[in-house]
Amino acid sequence: MSQSNPMTWGDFKNTLEQNPDLYLQFQYEEGKFVDSSYHITEIKQAPIVSVDCGGQMNSWTEVIVQLWEPSVKEVDRSMKVDKALKIVNLVEKTLPLNPNATVKIEFGNSKFDTRQMYPGEFIADGEAFTVNLVPDFTQCKALTRNQSCGTSPAEASCCAPAPVKQELELVTSDGGSCQPGSGCC
Repeated sequence: MSQSNPMTWGDFKNTLEQNPDLYLQFQYEEGKFVDSSYHITEIKQAPIVSVDCGGQMNSWTEVIVQLWEPSVKEVDRSMKVDKALKIVNLVEKTLPLNPNATVKIEFGNSKFDTRQMYPGEFIADGEAFTVNLVPDFTQCKALTRNQSCGTSPAEASCCAPAPVKQELELVTSDGGSCQPGSGCC
């Protein structure tokens, strides 16, 4: 999966449907997993409409699956993929989710600031089905279209390198100070 082509909700759901009997895990950093007692607290569908720095309107939809770790870990509460799909089906009875929407997983805990991440690699290993999460990054959409930000030339755009500032030189008279009536003030 590349940053310019994130996974769709339909592809994510289809991947889950192929592994219903495995335990669903999420790795948010190398070697760090969302605690197995996590809950799926909500699934959001967010239509995004924006205007980028080049003045072009953009629109897309995101489906965001929010995970939450309870403060008291619940032993023997690992979630199978099948249970996650039951939650998805419950949500979709009320809110039909756009299969072409970009999917993100939202998660945070006391050691990891809450953020939205993309599902990256999927690993089926033994009884576990692990979704490796990759960070979301900001980007300049105008530059991805080989344009500058705004209508000015590229060298004056917000995404171009900052112009070199000329240093001002302080010039003083040999008289030392400015006297009233001397014309220097």
